[in-house]
Amino acid sequence: MSLHEIPLTALDGAPTSLGDYAGKALLVVNVASKCGMTPQYTGLEQLQKTYGERGFSVVGFPCNQFGGQEPGSAEEIQTFCATKYGVTFPMMGKIEVNGGGRHPVYTELTRHADASGEAGDVQWNFEKFLVAPSGEVVARFRTRTEPTSDEVISTIEANLPST
Repeated sequence: MSLHEIPLTALDGAPTSLGDYAGKALLVVNVASKCGMTPQYTGLEQLQKTYGERGFSVVGFPCNQFGGQEPGSAEEIQTFCATKYGVTFPMMGKIEVNGGGRHPVYTELTRHADASGEAGDVQWNFEKFLVAPSGEVVARFRTRTEPTSDEVISTIEANLPST
């Protein structure tokens, strides 16, 4: 099954899939509201505003697997993201990204290696995967790579759909 075909649930409970964003470059990120990396929401939203009209979207996946740093309900997560960081990009329902309960989207994503050649489990909150408009995973950025780093921006720009 391709990434675009895997059923998802949006944060508001509506059924969806990454197929709803087919033809766009996507930065898929596991997010958390109570993490030292939570300020990365600012950079993620900046990317959304900069590239959103050029065939790009950030897609956030709340996850509570790392230090219990995303304990909130869907409503609490939505309120936090909107009021604290002005998030406008799509947010999915809370999932697991590792272990026996790993969501199928992350089963596919974690097969892709990072720049050092390491695939496998997500190491912490705010790990980023760039998915090309075709649905192929083309890059993986670990937590400490800021969303607005030159490395992330150049990879996004190289994978924006042709106009």
